[in-house]
Amino acid sequence: MENINIHRIDPWRLEIKKCGAMKASGIVYANHELEKLLLMDQAIKQVANVACLPGIIGSSMAMPDIHWGYGFPIGGVAAFSMDGGIVSPGGVGYDINCGVRCIRTNMVEDEVRPVISMLLPSIYNSIPCGVGSRNKNFKLTSDELSRVMEKGASWVVKKGFGDDDDIQYHEDRGCIEGADPDDVSKKAFERGMPELGTLGSGNHFVEIDIVDNIYDEDKAAVFGLFIGQVLIQVHTGSRGLGHQVCDDFIHSMIAVASREGIILPDRQLACAPLMSREAQRYFGAMKSAANFAYANREIITFIIRDVFEKFFSRSHEKLGMSLLYDCCHNIAKIETIIEKGREMKACIHRKGATRALIPGDKRLSERYIKTGQPVLVPGDMGRQSFILAADKGSNQTFYSACHGAGRLLSRKEAKRQGRERMIIDSMMKDGIHVIAASKATIVEEMPCAYKDVSMVVDTVTGAGIASAVARLRPLGIIKG
Repeated sequence: MENINIHRIDPWRLEIKKCGAMKASGIVYANHELEKLLLMDQAIKQVANVACLPGIIGSSMAMPDIHWGYGFPIGGVAAFSMDGGIVSPGGVGYDINCGVRCIRTNMVEDEVRPVISMLLPSIYNSIPCGVGSRNKNFKLTSDELSRVMEKGASWVVKKGFGDDDDIQYHEDRGCIEGADPDDVSKKAFERGMPELGTLGSGNHFVEIDIVDNIYDEDKAAVFGLFIGQVLIQVHTGSRGLGHQVCDDFIHSMIAVASREGIILPDRQLACAPLMSREAQRYFGAMKSAANFAYANREIITFIIRDVFEKFFSRSHEKLGMSLLYDCCHNIAKIETIIEKGREMKACIHRKGATRALIPGDKRLSERYIKTGQPVLVPGDMGRQSFILAADKGSNQTFYSACHGAGRLLSRKEAKRQGRERMIIDSMMKDGIHVIAASKATIVEEMPCAYKDVSMVVDTVTGAGIASAVARLRPLGIIKG
């Protein structure tokens, strides 16, 4: 696998030629600028490794925010047949249903900028952040946690901690059917019970943004966006519960792969045949963690709304704080795809990739049926983010798009290069306020540790996967 043969198909795509143990080719979405960055880590080799797994359909793919991950590259997308295919925990990742949501407001920059230095700490002090963070106000019993894992965001709304309208703007309506808490280990339960309503660490964030450019007036109107508008993005996932679920099954599936005669080019690609008992147990546990993540982001939204209400002395309804969309990045789902003109079911792995449903897809809420799904693409903490709309080209990617900017430097290298005070001062000069649970997080997440998200978006829009609707710039950022 060392002599990987790569050639360019068009301005937006590279092909990894099928060779050796590969059962399919690889397709990497990258424009010419991003292509220059691909040799900086082993992510290309990981795309080729995924193509060696049994039952792969089409090509092993990667979005333009690709970078090295555990087993699968982050940004990886792969589909596996129901007959002879597999599911791999490494194709989902440790942070199951790590995802992002965007909350609209009817407020404008002039209302928020003068008070951002006070508003941001109020939010930070209300949402537990950082490694091992716990929320004493939402600590669950074992039975309550089971209900959260079964019902997801709807459990939160039913308890009065969310708006009824929120549910229709979640991917999967905020609950993946088939979750089975009985498949979740005792240790994962213990880790999850105090973590509902917590942000976590690393690249997880709450960000207050301003809409500074509209590319498509019609779609922006449907999305409820306008120039100067204040939006809030929330990025977090299933916390320690999801991490433990992944850890539990990765270890057990190494033995399953050996038993089934599956030759793994990398042990991190541990997997199980889709119809096996081990795979079904993983799905039950993974869906449970995914539903916890939906609930987690909904609780955090409740907390943010509460802070805004107290700070601005108006209800969140009067502040226009409604959910634009919530999507997951790390997941495996059984979905219907069209391959070579034939409709079929397949297990789609998206790791650091967003589902992107095209206009007319019946899984969309009525609001977005004509525009296509909102695709939320947050950038690094010092540069812009984008809101896109899924376009017909996503039928070539199993209805998948990019999920962010993508790391350029490892955390270790970012720590070597960065200086916390210089990063904060530089961002303040640009009018961006930042608070983090640790100094290390600010350095690890500094802007130059990430690719320029505009190049990622340029590739996705150029390839017809999605179209640009709006650009956002950060005003205030909370990092875990």
